[in-house]
Amino acid sequence: MIELPGGKVAMRDEGSGHSWVAEVRPFRLAALVVTRAQYSGSSELGGLPAADVSWLEAVRFCNELSAAEGLGPAYGLVDGDRDGSSVSCDWTATGYRLPSEAEWEYACRAGSRDARYGELDKIAWYRGNSGGRVHEVGGKTPNRWGFHDLLGNVWEWTWDLHSTAYGPYRVFRGGGAYDPPNACRASTRRKSHPTFRIDDLGFRLAQTIR
Repeated sequence: MIELPGGKVAMRDEGSGHSWVAEVRPFRLAALVVTRAQYSGSSELGGLPAADVSWLEAVRFCNELSAAEGLGPAYGLVDGDRDGSSVSCDWTATGYRLPSEAEWEYACRAGSRDARYGELDKIAWYRGNSGGRVHEVGGKTPNRWGFHDLLGNVWEWTWDLHSTAYGPYRVFRGGGAYDPPNACRASTRRKSHPTFRIDDLGFRLAQTIR
């Protein structure tokens, strides 16, 4: 986990044209996305990202990992809540959680306003160089704050509801191995239902600094 100071990040929804500035409090974010080995508890599955994971499954994993490490769970979960509408987040908890959308973009930009934190082929697995598959994490150059694969390889779930979507759609960010260059930018936003799964959509762990 990499510890980041608080700050502000300029954000934009390209679909609606709405722009805003979000304030980010100090937090920790994992340098790498969760791997299959970490998600399953089996080292035999190696360093590929834990993809094909729904938003609901990701928040449950956060709570399970928190409990295993003796940390206070961040999420209040209700069985049978398919839409995730009753999931609550305790932002003061010591346990693991998904990053907010603002935290994700703040970490991705690493103090820059550029669309990417480096030359695309050097920092990301995308349609032009992935060979049509997801790759092991950490194989590309990180940004200047030490985060790998924030762009490309797998999209990453965030906590946030999409503000303009009809229904309980959650936001994911970053682009994936099958996407063209314009999807692999710090500002690109996608959304889907909390039960949605696809083989280039994963997640990264965050923690609140108390």
